[in-house]
Amino acid sequence: MRKQYDFSASRRNPYASQLKKPVTIRLDEQSITYFKSMAAETGIPYQSLINLYLKECAASGKKLNLAWK
Repeated sequence: MRKQYDFSASRRNPYASQLKKPVTIRLDEQSITYFKSMAAETGIPYQSLINLYLKECAASGKKLNLAWK
């Protein structure tokens, strides 16, 4: 390793704004089972499938229709 590196010609990561942020959420067992079965069919990790679904909902402006009894 060098004692000193020259970063004067470096540039910022253009994909930094697209990086994912780890969060902790609580999901019911049925939802997890559903996405894990989809993951087995598609070969895509279930966390990625959940992210894709939530991203699609956010992009389309989908609203939850919830009525408390």
